Amino acid sequence: MNLRLFSLRLGSVNPLVGLKKNTSFSTLLQTSLVSPFVIWTLTTRKACSHRTKYKMDNVYIRHNGDSQDLHINFRYTNKELRVDRDFNFCRKLDENIDNALTRIRNNIEKELSKKVKKSKNKTATQLNEPSMPHYGEISVEILRSDLNEKVENMTFLKLLDEKLSGLKMRIIDKDFQILLNTPWVLNLTLPSSILAGFRVYPSKVELQFANRKHSIGKWYKAKMPPSGDLVRGADWKHCGDGFHYDTTNDDIDCFLKFELTPGNEGGQYGPSVEQFTKKEIQAGPGQCPFETRHCFTENKSSGDCFRVLSYNILADLYADSDYTRNHLFPYCPPYALKIDYRKQLYLKEIIGYNADIICLQEVDLKIFDLDLIPILESDELDYNGLIAQKGTCGEGVAIFYRKSRFEIYNKYELNIGEGIRNLPQFAELWNKIENNKKLVDRFCDRSTTLQVVVLKCKDNGRYFLVANTHLYFHPDADHIRLLQIGCAMIYINHVYQDVVKKLSLSEKRQLSVLFCGDFNSVPECGIYKLMVEGTVGENCVDWISNTEEAVQNITLSQPFNIKSACGTPPYTNYTHAFAACLDYIFYQSDCLEVQQVVPLPTEEELQCHTAIPSVVFPSDHVALVADLKFKSA
Repeated sequence: MNLRLFSLRLGSVNPLVGLKKNTSFSTLLQTSLVSPFVIWTLTTRKACSHRTKYKMDNVYIRHNGDSQDLHINFRYTNKELRVDRDFNFCRKLDENIDNALTRIRNNIEKELSKKVKKSKNKTATQLNEPSMPHYGEISVEILRSDLNEKVENMTFLKLLDEKLSGLKMRIIDKDFQILLNTPWVLNLTLPSSILAGFRVYPSKVELQFANRKHSIGKWYKAKMPPSGDLVRGADWKHCGDGFHYDTTNDDIDCFLKFELTPGNEGGQYGPSVEQFTKKEIQAGPGQCPFETRHCFTENKSSGDCFRVLSYNILADLYADSDYTRNHLFPYCPPYALKIDYRKQLYLKEIIGYNADIICLQEVDLKIFDLDLIPILESDELDYNGLIAQKGTCGEGVAIFYRKSRFEIYNKYELNIGEGIRNLPQFAELWNKIENNKKLVDRFCDRSTTLQVVVLKCKDNGRYFLVANTHLYFHPDADHIRLLQIGCAMIYINHVYQDVVKKLSLSEKRQLSVLFCGDFNSVPECGIYKLMVEGTVGENCVDWISNTEEAVQNITLSQPFNIKSACGTPPYTNYTHAFAACLDYIFYQSDCLEVQQVVPLPTEEELQCHTAIPSVVFPSDHVALVADLKFKSA
């Protein structure tokens, strides 16, 4: 890189002014003209590369049945000709192999031509090496191994019909075994933020003809060497195995390397891929309040007891905006709002609660796929996860359950705004509001989703109906939320009755209701009254929270004996502008009883950094955790 093309202004000062034209990077890194930030920027450019480690005697050919593309990859090394390079080609199935081999030969010739030109520009004395030998004509051909017979005038499609067994590629005088659809790593990236004391794992892994279960991951750590070259100059020390690594304070200022060898259930392994972190491991935020809460959840539940977690984890969709940074959470440092920082905290928090059932709200779809699923569904943690997207929104609600304790019977999703128009169980309620156009438009335009999962407990054969939701947030929408919870309870009762009938459950306590979520409603409002008292009358003040959309002549009821496992704490949401109890774990009290409620953070802890989220709280909500127990039949 030409240093004159690289400039960084700190205020009005250019730190590269005064350097000679051909100054090397190594010299640059030693000069006092350059700030530590510039040094970091330059040195970490080499740290972000990744490479595939091809076996020297193999040619890898890959074809996905849905595509017309054929990928050819190999590494060609020839010490005499001073060639050591990876070659990667993408060809079409209907292409004649002779044309592809010509393309491969031309690329190898170009590489050799560069070496010859370089050799002519420098004398053998300067290089302290012998001159480049004359390499003559390059030959590239495919042969049948047993007959040493040349394969020609054939398309790749026809060649694939032979399954490539017993074929080899010969380049000059070196033979390569041709392998078809070997386990492969398509994409491997590591996170940009890594904190000591937290779990690190690939932020993206894409495999082909392979799976995680049969692949091998290894972690290495090293300090940046004086050369600034992590790939070739670092002293890498093996520090962990598997798809994640739990960092410690001893790792601060180290870089990480992750080596992944893809494998499949047939015992095949493909070439390994190495990826390097772009930044050093940083010091963590210190003791987080959730770590104190973990003291109450060190042991897993068993038998008739189970632990439930409900948590709004603050979607990146809402946290990553100028409005959020400047108005909603101006007290939170911008770096602590970034998802790569926050997800480290809430993953450690969630894991430490050892919950059997996890209900999450504001789950980004990418976070679900790339972070929650890989970590929580690992063999170590043993969860199964399901997500219900909120309409076309990029986030939703998710339920995870521990597979060793539960098996799934059925799952359901309801978009409440759509369902009230179309489903027969809502017909009576719909008939009472359909003529209120402003109310209907606002209610039906919401993407609020109800997620329901029916689980069977392996320990005692009882069933759970687990519901999870995130109700509409607007301050003038108590009437909307009350209608939403009314629809939710109608639907839950519908599923409940259907399960009882299909499973022929005669005992009342064989099926229990558990309803978690961010209800965006304080205990004084109609939602809490409906849930714990069973009914809300037409005179409830919530119905007129917006006079233009006022709800008239509607009474809601629900048939279950419901209580709040964590009661009504002062705060489950705590920001500088608003703080209140909005989240609940509702449970069927004639079937279940509370054994333990994990204490919530104190107000002093919530105020330590003004409010939450903060450097030690990854969300503007706090997690609710309760241990419940089945009552005797």
